[in-house]
Amino acid sequence: MTRLISFVAATLVVVMGFIAFAGTAAAHERRTVGPYEFEVGWLNEPAFAGLMNGLDLSITDTRSGKGVQGLEKTLTVELQTGGLAPLPLTLAARFGTPGAYEGNFMPTVAGTYTFHIKGKIDTQNVDEKFESGPGRFDDVDSATAVQYPVKVPTGEELSKRLDDLQGGLDQTRLLSAAALVIGIVALGAAFAVSRRRA
Repeated sequence: MTRLISFVAATLVVVMGFIAFAGTAAAHERRTVGPYEFEVGWLNEPAFAGLMNGLDLSITDTRSGKGVQGLEKTLTVELQTGGLAPLPLTLAARFGTPGAYEGNFMPTVAGTYTFHIKGKIDTQNVDEKFESGPGRFDDVDSATAVQYPVKVPTGEELSKRLDDLQGGLDQTRLLSAAALVIGIVALGAAFAVSRRRA
């Protein structure tokens, strides 16, 4: 009976491991470019704003089934979100995993991100955009849901608060300047009235 329970427990552990890894693999987009298969996603999934992350890129030659090495020298990657100017990423080969590359950065806002990969693999020209979203790889989420015990505002939230404070400060300056002008005019009028009486 003890052996049966041990066998069932071991089987459950293996099945749960497959389920966990299947979820991770599903969070990458696969695309064939010529004779090469690209797999693109996040280094750390799920991806959260304000936490270090990066591009997770694997490229396999479909003819041999082997990872393609040396592409950090022939491919470039740009990251873009929200219509902002693209950020060039430094592509680095992952130690001990042929054909695997990464480009580290910290996403600072939640939303959709696009990796634009350009260059050459042998004689194959590459110009591919991989955009996060449903059916591809996940968008970046706000880190608020996983923060404990205190929720830390994101850079975007802090920027908005500073803009609001700046707007309030500008209004206070305008009101102070207006009050100063009114005070000077009132003093001038009082001085003129007192000179007439004297």
